Amino acid sequence: MQKSNRSVNTVALPSESLVFWMYKNADFADAYEIQLQESTITDPETIARFLFSHQVPWIALLMRIRDTTVARFGIKTSKQLQNCGGKRIGIFKIYETSTHEIVLGEDDIHLDFRLSVLYLAKTGSAGSRPSLILSTVVNCHNLLGRIYITLIAPFHRLVVKSCLQKAARIGWPSSSIY
Repeated sequence: MQKSNRSVNTVALPSESLVFWMYKNADFADAYEIQLQESTITDPETIARFLFSHQVPWIALLMRIRDTTVARFGIKTSKQLQNCGGKRIGIFKIYETSTHEIVLGEDDIHLDFRLSVLYLAKTGSAGSRPSLILSTVVNCHNLLGRIYITLIAPFHRLVVKSCLQKAARIGWPSSSIY
């Protein structure tokens, strides 16, 4: 596994992403980019599985608090999401895959969301390296969805940045291993 720069940058939702046009009037959208080593595997599913299997411990605590709170409103808990069936990465259902992107997400009574893990091979300038962009788009169905996304958005941003930084600290999976 190769270590890379741990700097996470907020970027515009990439137009080459499958989620770019997913929700024309998204209630929430964000994207974060981190540089990768040249030797990092290019398979987005492998990267996503690696990323979500190496989360910082405080995320589990946040998820327990979330689950306790949302269960009262009929929103799916983490355990329910993991047991929904179909092909999944953790709590996320896999919706689409391409050579350089995997789209994960979930649909629920209050909102639908999609999370894109997009590998971008940089070309051109001599110092340019590949990067990974995590993008999230959310479509709220009702007031509960809008309240929910407003409350969790600050935590979402911290979680995404922390996950990317921890993966970089550990070292991204190398194409030589796979």
